[in-house]
Amino acid sequence: MVVVAIIGVLAAIALPAYQGYTARAKVSEVILAMSACRTTITEIYQSGSTAPTAGGWGCEVTGGTKYVSSLATSADGKVTATVRNVSGEVDGKHITMTPMSSSETPATTSTLGNGLWGWRCGHGPDGTDLDVKFLPGSCRSS
Repeated sequence: MVVVAIIGVLAAIALPAYQGYTARAKVSEVILAMSACRTTITEIYQSGSTAPTAGGWGCEVTGGTKYVSSLATSADGKVTATVRNVSGEVDGKHITMTPMSSSETPATTSTLGNGLWGWRCGHGPDGTDLDVKFLPGSCRSS
């Protein structure tokens, strides 16, 4: 009887932690799907070529993948992914990656040819509505 109680307590503690871990692992695959856009957009900002319009950067996904229902881009290169097939708390939420011209300033196409300072991932004001506990570590402190 004591053994059953101990197993029950351990299961009650381990199951939520495991579910959170698997959700973060699936969301990290969403971030990986977004990285193709990040590469394309970075190259265009670096080369200074003509900027495409919103949805015309060549890396968008409309049909989706296992965990991404859509992948869209803005005119300035912000990438937005809509999550699916992860969990009830996560499905339908959006994750964004924003090109930055400095640590505080999002890049605009008027700065083409100057390169990028970096990318901001998962930052709320940019449109990410996913709870931070589901974001991979690389997106939490951005």
